[in-house]
Amino acid sequence: MKLFKKAKSKFYWYDFTVRGQRYRGSTNETKAARAAKVAGLKLAHVVENTDPLPQKAPVLLEFSRRFLEWLDKVRLEDKTKTYYRDGWRLLKTTTVVNMRLDQITKDVIETLRFSGASSNANCALRTLRRMLHKAEEWTLIRHAPKLKLMKEYGRSLRLDDEAEKKLLVGAAACNWRKGSLQLFQDIIILMRDTGMRNERELYRMRIENLDWETRVIFVPDSKTEEGRRRVPMSNRVFDVLKQRCGEKREGWVFPSKRAESAHLTTMAKRFREARVKAGLPEDLVLYCGRHDYGTRILKRTGNLAAVMRTMGHRDVKTAMQYQHPELEIVRAALDQDTIVEKRA
Repeated sequence: MKLFKKAKSKFYWYDFTVRGQRYRGSTNETKAARAAKVAGLKLAHVVENTDPLPQKAPVLLEFSRRFLEWLDKVRLEDKTKTYYRDGWRLLKTTTVVNMRLDQITKDVIETLRFSGASSNANCALRTLRRMLHKAEEWTLIRHAPKLKLMKEYGRSLRLDDEAEKKLLVGAAACNWRKGSLQLFQDIIILMRDTGMRNERELYRMRIENLDWETRVIFVPDSKTEEGRRRVPMSNRVFDVLKQRCGEKREGWVFPSKRAESAHLTTMAKRFREARVKAGLPEDLVLYCGRHDYGTRILKRTGNLAAVMRTMGHRDVKTAMQYQHPELEIVRAALDQDTIVEKRA
């Protein structure tokens, strides 16, 4: 143990090495006796692996390597891991990436700005929150700051008939291979006519779960218990699946070209390319097909319970987020009152 004073510091400093790791820092004490006690306490806790005075915190970029390694090994769902990796991709574009972990305060976090919708910003903020809590757990910082997420608004766009037509025209203009174009068309149809969650349900569809006699798709696994459900096939869904499955009796409906045991995982890049060619807004995403499904079925049946069952919703509040009010219905109701008044 070495105790010394720096030329420009009024405090005593300690310097020692334990298990090949060097510890050096200020005791924040001006008297030698008190400084020796602080340094001794520091040494004792380091030896016991309960260091109460952490070393200089690493910068976020350096810490990200350890966090991503932990993310690869931990038992989390693949979708959650992808979410955090996307969040880190967004964080890397900000100034906070070169800051030390103990310098990232609530005030600093509130100055961060991200492109795109508020859900995009919240992806980055949730990732940063998880990273800072892991840093606290690993005793790299004393306390992770509390951060406030941005308010998110439900999607207002629907992947309706007009959007579908424009997307397919845009896709045709992308000069993709014939197989890629057909896959894109099939996915668009299935999203609109089944209302399934694309990554968790649609891409994982297996031939064994298709009942050709009753024209029903069984969804065996989803994000909720209610997600285990049966989804009816429309005529064009039946035609698409029959054409794609042929005489096969088992396996993925959308197998991956990279591995026999894998399935399709994303169409995001293809969708963006077609959307740009079609001149459609950036807020329109493939998931909007699920919103369109809920809106159309509720409008035509008036049966919210049936919509909830086929979409795998747990409660009415969640289901209503997918129901977009039709102005024509409201207008027709108002006009009906006018007609009744004139007749009277």
